[in-house]
Amino acid sequence: MTGTELLLLVTAGLLLAGLITFLVLFLVVRRQLGTVRRELTRLLAEQDDQRRRRRRGVAPLALKTVFQTADMLINKGLGATVRNSIEDLAGWAQIERPDLARLTADGRVVIVFSDIEGSTEFNESMGDRAWVRVLGKHNKLIESLVVKHGGHVVKNQGDGFMMAFADPENAVRCSAAVQGALEENPQRWESIKVRIGVHMGTSVRRGEDLFGLDVAMAARVAGQADGGEILLSAAVGAAVKDLDDIRLGAPREVELKGLRGTHLLYPVDGSTWRRG
Repeated sequence: MTGTELLLLVTAGLLLAGLITFLVLFLVVRRQLGTVRRELTRLLAEQDDQRRRRRRGVAPLALKTVFQTADMLINKGLGATVRNSIEDLAGWAQIERPDLARLTADGRVVIVFSDIEGSTEFNESMGDRAWVRVLGKHNKLIESLVVKHGGHVVKNQGDGFMMAFADPENAVRCSAAVQGALEENPQRWESIKVRIGVHMGTSVRRGEDLFGLDVAMAARVAGQADGGEILLSAAVGAAVKDLDDIRLGAPREVELKGLRGTHLLYPVDGSTWRRG
């Protein structure tokens, strides 16, 4: 064998080895691409599912709230219905970012939180079955008035509600209607007292989600209210102060947990919902 033939033979061997290596690498890369493709498909499916669940964050009002409360008692225990519902709802909203974008075109939304003052004591004195019946009536009342005033129930948990309105006037009128109904016939409602906080702001928008400090602000405002009281943030107070049939009390300057500085909160005067 001549030197030329030996060189050609070595060259052919090297080419064959290179081809085999290329084929092996091709198969490995192809398998890896298949794995990546499947993982991307899975992640996209999960993302779509999360979007659907977030869109369902504005809860349909046709749900039977008595069954919601009973389900919470069965699956989470009684403690789930008597904790600070406003804080729980605010935490849920910050994580889930319910889709409120359809309520407003300018990035503003009015957020309302409410819960029953002293719900733990009511529950202990009445017993679980009676308390669930009271919750059911309370929840139906709020849901019906929210619909009547053009709002949406974002989420109901135990005795707490998170609601959203496009207009501050409707939010305040709805809140006043709740207090009026409870005061008009206290025996029907077992003398429960609801505290309500209302806040409006220009929220951060990401995609179709409205979220941010406004949720925390609304929750803190509600937390400052007493049972039977409606408290408004300064933004909402300024928006409704000139309406003839909505009367506001003297503002309070308060500090709100987790929020800088002091804030003016306006109580809605009881004459707004009391007749005669």
